[in-house]
Amino acid sequence: MINKDRTTKFLVIVEDHKGILFKVANSYCRNIEDRKDLIQEITLQLWKSMDNYNETFKLSTWIYRISLNVAISFYRKENSRKRISNPMTTAILDVSDTKTSDEKETNLGVLNQIISGLNDLNKALMLLYLEEKSYKEISEIIGITETNVATKIGRIKSNLKKEFNQHNHH
Repeated sequence: MINKDRTTKFLVIVEDHKGILFKVANSYCRNIEDRKDLIQEITLQLWKSMDNYNETFKLSTWIYRISLNVAISFYRKENSRKRISNPMTTAILDVSDTKTSDEKETNLGVLNQIISGLNDLNKALMLLYLEEKSYKEISEIIGITETNVATKIGRIKSNLKKEFNQHNHH
């Protein structure tokens, strides 16, 4: 017998945090059907893990952690079947307003291409960084120290800038 209170509570949690599910799914899947499958898989894992939720963490931290873990394993599975590129659309580098919208579009495309080439951990770090999560929160979600988060993000940003500049000078 399914516990009605548990189900209601779960549906409220998913509804309140569906933005996280969509952001993660959009970052790991370009294809709409794949995104739907991933969101379904994340929801299923959240349901299965609900009783293990540790109240010392924020609910959003727990949801990000499960969502990213599911997305990474889903992405690996899908990626071995077919190539999925990353449509992350938030710019990390400032694109100055003096550029035309075509140039901005190109820069964003280059940036997305570079980000899609990152390994799973770095892609997850950039997703959370772009979501403006604190290093403390990122550390709780990913499961590495805050110092490690800061070091890795610094390295990724510096590599992205380098690759971005190389691409723009060709």
